[in-house]
Amino acid sequence: MLKRYCLLLLVLLATLGLHAQQLTLEDVVVKRTYAQKSVNGLASLNDGLNYTTLENMGKELVKYSYKTGEKVATLLDVSQLKNDSLKFITDYQFSSDESKVLLMTDRKPIYRRSFTANYFVYNFVTKELTKLSNGGDQQLATFSPDGERVAFVRKNNLFVKSLRFGTERQITDDGEFNKIINGAPDWVYEEEFEFNRGFEWSPDSKQLAYMKFNEEQVPVYHMPMYKGSNPEKKENAVYPGEYSFKYPKAGEKNSIVQIWVYDIKSGHDIQMDTGKETDIYLPKISWTNSGTDLGIFRMNRLQNKLELLFANPYTGDTRLIYTEKNSRYIETDFLDNFKFLGDNKNFVILSEQNGYKHLYLYDLSGVKVKQLTEGNFDVLKFYGYDPVKKFFYYQAAAVSPMQKEIYGISFDKKKKIQLSTQPGTNNADFSNGFKYYINTFSNITTPNIVTLHDISGKQIRVLENNDALKGKLAKMQLPQKEFFKFTTSEGIELNGWMIKPLQFNPATKYPVLMTQYSGPNSQQVLDAFSIDWNTYLARQGYLVVCVDPRGTGARGEEFRKCTYGQLGNLESNDQVETARYLSKQPYVDAKKIAIWGWSFGGFMSAMTLCKGGDLIRAAIAVAPVTSHYFYDTIYTERYMGLPSQNPDGYLQNSPITLVKGIKGKLLLVHGTADDNVHFQNSIEFAEAMVQAGVQFRMMAYNNRNHGIRGGNTTMHLYTMFDEFLKENLK
Repeated sequence: MLKRYCLLLLVLLATLGLHAQQLTLEDVVVKRTYAQKSVNGLASLNDGLNYTTLENMGKELVKYSYKTGEKVATLLDVSQLKNDSLKFITDYQFSSDESKVLLMTDRKPIYRRSFTANYFVYNFVTKELTKLSNGGDQQLATFSPDGERVAFVRKNNLFVKSLRFGTERQITDDGEFNKIINGAPDWVYEEEFEFNRGFEWSPDSKQLAYMKFNEEQVPVYHMPMYKGSNPEKKENAVYPGEYSFKYPKAGEKNSIVQIWVYDIKSGHDIQMDTGKETDIYLPKISWTNSGTDLGIFRMNRLQNKLELLFANPYTGDTRLIYTEKNSRYIETDFLDNFKFLGDNKNFVILSEQNGYKHLYLYDLSGVKVKQLTEGNFDVLKFYGYDPVKKFFYYQAAAVSPMQKEIYGISFDKKKKIQLSTQPGTNNADFSNGFKYYINTFSNITTPNIVTLHDISGKQIRVLENNDALKGKLAKMQLPQKEFFKFTTSEGIELNGWMIKPLQFNPATKYPVLMTQYSGPNSQQVLDAFSIDWNTYLARQGYLVVCVDPRGTGARGEEFRKCTYGQLGNLESNDQVETARYLSKQPYVDAKKIAIWGWSFGGFMSAMTLCKGGDLIRAAIAVAPVTSHYFYDTIYTERYMGLPSQNPDGYLQNSPITLVKGIKGKLLLVHGTADDNVHFQNSIEFAEAMVQAGVQFRMMAYNNRNHGIRGGNTTMHLYTMFDEFLKENLK
């Protein structure tokens, strides 16, 4: 009897312990108590036998052996440098011979990808640390291939620092805010073509190719700036200030872009001939490995025709090498995955020529050599080519759109290998020379596991297994994601996941929160681990559901591009269909279904509320685009065409137009200093609701950008979400 009593007591104590370990809102949105660890600042060294990482909060640069996974040496310890200006390293770059390293610190964001910083050069031979420039913060500092110079941007002009002589040369002098930018992209190129640096060294270090953006004709967007806090703008204490920047909305004028090449020895630069038409895009430059030609990508305004030009860097003359066309649009991942091969004979592209994204090999004259990958699946990323083993390595969603695997295929296509072994989400970092790779894996039940392998796939070492996180989770009761599929009334099969509340009872009817993003080529329904806001909500008794609608990624071109010209229509239809499907499930309270989302997801929340009628009880729309006319040229016109050619598509697929359909409750949230999705979107949507007699709640966050962060903002934001859901779903 005593033994039984002790056993019951132990069970009771264990149960109490589990329940005592709560998952708080602060844990998941502020402290990130249950965030996964990975390997930071990973870089392969030249020999392909060793790699480096940033450790100890950016204070140490450590060298490891690929062969053993063991630490070889601490290459740099910031605490030993005795320089008060360099307290930690944010990022780093080795010179080509690895005798020097460029260290970044004091990173200050400008927009999503752009930032200023301070850079230092450390010489491993002389043990000297030198500040790159004393003339002010820099951008985009980059070694020349020979390691003798560093190019960087400051205040819209391009500079070159000679490390041998310590001299600093200003390459351009016409840079001016809101007029001319040299060596860096303008706002819309940075955001939508997803790059930051607009210059490239030639392989022999003798020339520097750069982009020049003339944005004088681009309309200006003005954002009022208030005093606020975190940070406080004291100059706006009584009268608000203003931040004005060039932002081309759909149908408006873009920057005129030129490509120039600067000769280091002579000090002269020459413009490359990109044609007479200026209402185009020049989204990428890339030198051939021989350095004899500069590759320039030219795209038409509709973004359905992309050309590769080869420019003679000494004369500026260009010739057309390759043309990619599409009946709708060309994805930016074509640019991201384009690579010249080291043989100076071929290049690889990621193209949708047969309805799925696959790798193709072309020679430098633009003639197709072969299609490298085949099948009814999408290749997601091209890692590179090993000329020794004659293998191409890539990431694909070949098993399921919800998973990612790592593969290799031989040049002759006779041999295909799968390097990743566990089903879920796999990402790889290959060593120089492709002798080793580091794989980061997770699935819905497993936090990140980072493992080191040789190229045969043999595991050498586990670099990170998140045991500490697993230990925390073992003390808790956490609901798990479950995947499901359903078919809409239009016969479209959609993938989704749901997180059921703890102690789920199929006989109980639960309130539902639908979470989604739904943007073009995005994915939220992935076999990957996370403990976040969704987990917290499930612990609070909600059934949390996510469905990827039409237009999302890894399901082929037709599924992805059927939304062309009507962005937001089919996606919101699919979210309404999701609500309808859920309302028929025995464990769902059909009168308590809500939806929420941020950015494009906020747009979808508003659209679904407009279309969902009595199905949607409530919606949270954060920083939503509410009219396609209010968003930028590159993104909007890529998916919608030009406003002049598709006025009905622009007008009809807007919650402002559909506002009278709203029956549920709406919480509308926006940052007043959102440079991406302007506050204008919410203000005009709010006015439309006022005039239509629609009651709603609205929250504006002072001086906050698209991420709505700073000080106590995040906690305040999610507490408001939490209370809104309780009011309307509980």
